[in-house]
Amino acid sequence: MSTLEIEVKFFLEDMETVRQRLQQAGARSEGRFFEYNICFENAAQDLHKTKSLLRLRKDNKTSLTYKTKPNGIDTDFKVLKELEVAISDFDTMVVILKALGFHREQVYEKYRETFTLGSTKICLDSMPYGNFLEIEGQKEGIRNLAGQLDMPWCRRILWNYRSIFATLKERLDLEFSDITFDNFREVELKIETFLSLFEAG
Repeated sequence: MSTLEIEVKFFLEDMETVRQRLQQAGARSEGRFFEYNICFENAAQDLHKTKSLLRLRKDNKTSLTYKTKPNGIDTDFKVLKELEVAISDFDTMVVILKALGFHREQVYEKYRETFTLGSTKICLDSMPYGNFLEIEGQKEGIRNLAGQLDMPWCRRILWNYRSIFATLKERLDLEFSDITFDNFREVELKIETFLSLFEAG
């Protein structure tokens, strides 16, 4: 059964301060892990055409996720339909997906520390191009926690990490397509310069 994923992001200049505020609010850390993600596509680019995502993720576990846009438009939150299953063998799942006609379209990496506070999930994400806070849950809980953490609502980001990268790639004329820490090692980037492009206002 699909569920709705409701979330917003904020760029973080000071991740440690936000981590302390979460702890003071009673949020419980589930640990920090390195994530390796592969996004798949087929030859007809059907997922791209429908603004959908098929992703295989490995951190302290392995999961396969399918996301697609629901009917209607929400300008306050990023809302997606999500289906996710646990996978026992990452490499075998790659082979299966390729056998079904999917190819590896893009890899992206990040370090993620996940917190829970009631029914709200909070992630502190270190991407190769910057640090972000992601709040996922019910709409009222998301807005309340954003305020509690002193995150101005007008600065929320509804873009996903791949879309942010696509804009950075174009603006900076980057030659690579995978969002890895190695690829960004030699890139001189101040993402603050581009935040106005991503923030909902």
